[in-house]
Amino acid sequence: MLIDGYDTLLLDLDGVVYLGRQAVPHAAESLERAAGRVRLAYVTNNASRSPAAIAEHLTHLGVPATAEDVVTSAQAAARLIAERVPPGAPVLVVGGTGLRMAVRAQGLRPVTVAADEPVAVVQGIAPDLSYGLLSEGALAVRRGAWFVAANGDATMPTARGELPGNGAMVRVIAAATGVEPVYAGKPAPPLHRESMIRTGSERPLVVGDRLDTDIEGATNAGVDSLLVLTGVATPRDLLTAAPAHRPTYVAEDLSALHRAYPMERQGWRAGWSDGRLQLEGDGEWIEGLRTACEAAWKAAGEGRMDEDALKPALETLRV
Repeated sequence: MLIDGYDTLLLDLDGVVYLGRQAVPHAAESLERAAGRVRLAYVTNNASRSPAAIAEHLTHLGVPATAEDVVTSAQAAARLIAERVPPGAPVLVVGGTGLRMAVRAQGLRPVTVAADEPVAVVQGIAPDLSYGLLSEGALAVRRGAWFVAANGDATMPTARGELPGNGAMVRVIAAATGVEPVYAGKPAPPLHRESMIRTGSERPLVVGDRLDTDIEGATNAGVDSLLVLTGVATPRDLLTAAPAHRPTYVAEDLSALHRAYPMERQGWRAGWSDGRLQLEGDGEWIEGLRTACEAAWKAAGEGRMDEDALKPALETLRV
C-alpha cells in the first residue's frame, strides 16, 4: 500500500480532510484505518482556531485526532517570533483565538493596539477580522514592528466555494505600509520545521490539495507528497505544473493511501501529435490523469507546459 513507505502523514486539513464543517468523502474511514499504521499529524495553514478546537472538530467528523496531533501556521509563526524577541515581549495579533493562544504559548504577550509598542505584528485569518484591528496592525508596522503572516493563501476552500484567505487580507497592511510580511505557513519552511519538531518524523508523506502551498512546501523540504483532488487543485493545474508543484503521487482522495500505487501506468497511453498531448485508454480515470501528467512533465522539463497543447488530453479526461 502507498502508506507503507512512511512513518508519518503530514495532512493538510481544508480540502483534504474537510470542507468547511463537512468531512471530505472517504477521509474519516481512510484516516481511521491509517492511524494504526503511521503517525497522523494535521498540518494546516489555517491560524484562526486552536489545536484543541480543530481536534474536536475532527473527532466530531470521525477522524482520529488529539490537540497534540494538530500543527498550525499560528504555532509556526509564534515560534518564529519567539526565537527573535525577548520573552514576554508584546506582539500585536491581527487574527483569531488560535493565533493569540499560539503567541501566549511561546511566552509572548498578545496585544491589540499599536500604543502598546509591539515588537512584532502577526496576522492570520479570522471571520471577524475588523478594520480597526487591521489599522492597529498597520500603525505598528509603520513604527517598525516586525510583520509576520501565518500564511499567504490567497483563498481557502469551503463547502460554498473558495473564499478570501489570509494572503488576500495581508495585502491590506502590506499595501498601507509598503512592508511585505515574512510568511510562516506553507510553502515557506517554518511550518514544516514546526511539524518535524513536534512529530519527530523521519519519513513523512505530505498530503495536500494545493500545488502552491502543500506540494511546493514538500518540495522545499525534500520529502514526498500526495496531491488529492478534493480541494483546490484541478487536473488542468496538475498538467501545467512547474517542477516545484509536481507531486510524487496523484489521487482522487485519501482512500488511495490504502491501495498500491502503480509505478507503471495501466490501461492508458500518451503521445504527441502536432505538438499536442494525445491520450488513449480505457482504464480508471485517475490512471489516465497520471499518464498525462508524466508525459506533460517530461516534455516541459524545468518549464511549464502550454495549456493549449494539453487540450486533447483534457478533453479525453472530460475535465
